[in-house]
Amino acid sequence: MNLILGILLQTVLLLGLAPLLSGCIRNWKAKLQNRRGPPVWQPYLDLVKFLRKDMVISEHASWLFRFMPYVLFLSTLLAGLIVPLVSASAPLSLFGGALALVGLLALGRFFLALGGLDPASAFGGMGSSREMTIAAMAEPALMLAVFTVAIAAGSTNLSEMLLAAHGPTWKLLNPAHVLAFAALFIVLLAETGRIPVDNPATHLELTMIHEAMILEYSGRYLALIEWSAAIKQLVLMALLVNIFFPVGVATEISGPALALSALWFLAKLLALAGAVVVVETTNAKLRLFRVPDLLSAAFILATLALLSTFLFQ
Repeated sequence: MNLILGILLQTVLLLGLAPLLSGCIRNWKAKLQNRRGPPVWQPYLDLVKFLRKDMVISEHASWLFRFMPYVLFLSTLLAGLIVPLVSASAPLSLFGGALALVGLLALGRFFLALGGLDPASAFGGMGSSREMTIAAMAEPALMLAVFTVAIAAGSTNLSEMLLAAHGPTWKLLNPAHVLAFAALFIVLLAETGRIPVDNPATHLELTMIHEAMILEYSGRYLALIEWSAAIKQLVLMALLVNIFFPVGVATEISGPALALSALWFLAKLLALAGAVVVVETTNAKLRLFRVPDLLSAAFILATLALLSTFLFQ
């Protein structure tokens, strides 16, 4: 019963908080650019609008095109249930750790790329090719950064990492964790399609990556894809703030502890969202052939972080 209740509560938190976080980032970015911008609740209105609209499906699309949004949504949601949010004990922590998280995100990306290729449009093929190229460089950096913390905790289970972070021997700002945090922050920008890797607000042929794969989708399919992107962003940001800054995470299940942990979690998310907004506002989008240089830097930082755990322990 406790497991089912935990799954339901974290699912509600993921589904409800993810669009709000995206709305805050859009609104703050507009404010820094001296624009009025959309309200923070605009993503909720967009989801309702997409769910109410009819779908237009290409005559060249197969069952894979219709199947992809559900696989993407469920795999991203399951990845969110593996990551601890408010409590140190994630609902599905016993069913997988860091490897399961990376695998579920990769599964969603794989089907997203197939969905972009399936209608045989030029834009979809271009976006899928670019997405898989970026993924091939971002995923190793993600795994190495998480393994840096896993070695210090002695487990790849994300809940065990958080529990180990409350121990007396845990060093919060040691060199390995600083390097891993920097690498994972770059991966966050790449995985969520943020500047300088991608621009989620553009539909220009020469620049778009994620948007190119979903141009053929509409209606509830588009709603599921956009909702999945927001959940993925929340999951990666929660991984950053909870793994590297485990301040305030509840280690016991009680009302006051969970309420205080929720406030800490929201504050850390907003601080990280502000950092993302500052990076997006103060940088221009990189040219496509310069993106591998940025992701290679993330991989090097993650590798140095992993080596530092052996050199400075």
